[in-house]
Amino acid sequence: MKIAKIELGEIQIPLVTPFKTALRTVDSVNDIIVRITSDDGQEGFGEAPATAVITGDTKGSIVTAVRDFIAPAVTGMDIEDMDGIMGRLHKCIVKNTSAKAAVDMAVYDLYAKSLNKPLYKVLGGNRDTIETDITISVNGIEEMVRDSLKGVEQGFRILKVKVGKEGLKDVERIAAIRQAVGKDIVIRVDANQGWQPKDAVRIIRAMEDKGLDIDLVEQPVDAHNFEGMKYVTSNVFTPILADESVFSPQDAIRLIQEGGADLINIKLMKTGGIYEALKICGIAESFGVECMTGCMLESKLAVSAAAHLAAAKGVITRHDLDGPALCKTDPYEGGPLYAGAEIRMTEAPGIGITKVPAVFA
Repeated sequence: MKIAKIELGEIQIPLVTPFKTALRTVDSVNDIIVRITSDDGQEGFGEAPATAVITGDTKGSIVTAVRDFIAPAVTGMDIEDMDGIMGRLHKCIVKNTSAKAAVDMAVYDLYAKSLNKPLYKVLGGNRDTIETDITISVNGIEEMVRDSLKGVEQGFRILKVKVGKEGLKDVERIAAIRQAVGKDIVIRVDANQGWQPKDAVRIIRAMEDKGLDIDLVEQPVDAHNFEGMKYVTSNVFTPILADESVFSPQDAIRLIQEGGADLINIKLMKTGGIYEALKICGIAESFGVECMTGCMLESKLAVSAAAHLAAAKGVITRHDLDGPALCKTDPYEGGPLYAGAEIRMTEAPGIGITKVPAVFA
């Protein structure tokens, strides 16, 4: 089975409510879709969101990277030559990790289909069901409490609460949510780089002093401030999760060795796809560090690829894959089964998506 053709399309799906973080506000998923067709007519699909404030990728840059650099580099290659394909994929253009991720997941989709196995079994097959959290956007306290209660009513036992815009006001946000949802709901806090190191320590310690029982705090300071990450990690009891600080296996090694985080968030759009994400899993496992699988603002296609990775690997113990739950509609056919917080793999080969509502060219 060889890569015969790589085509691009676009998808737009409105969100139930605007997605708000310390970095941006978005009201729809508007992503680039990749379709790879093999010489025997099989299709593999991938997806790339334009998340310029995190990855630097725009829709235009994704299209250009795939069309002008990646497609010419890998077209004609045998789908079983994974090392060769991924070597060319990552060497033909630097950065552009979302574009690489979309092609990478489409290749893995085809590869698993060539074996007639679901992707999670090809990657490791640790389990067939995972539980995701749901994101609570940063808003006024009353609105965040309402959104949190709604999430619990929908069956989510884990809330990932966005903060990072108003300093110590974030403590009030989390305290109000904890009081509203009770002690049995897991609360994770995501600052999206919104704090300075000393402020982060003060805010997290205040949460600890109030007994808010936070599962973790994600990316409290600027992604490139490894010293700041180490300072925060060393001065609080709450586990610190690195997200934007870790794009590559090299980042993971450095952060772990320098004590910059307790946990690592793996996102395919940062790593450039599953191939490099598997390396980070191996590194983390070697150091005894647990991982989370996360997503950008992605639709069911890309989230499903990440879910297969999460189901495959035991080192991935936490899951932030709520993208489909944030969308008003599900225009896809096939894929894992999403039921509230539960994501269940099926026995369909590859990622399992059988119909993608995009016009390809």
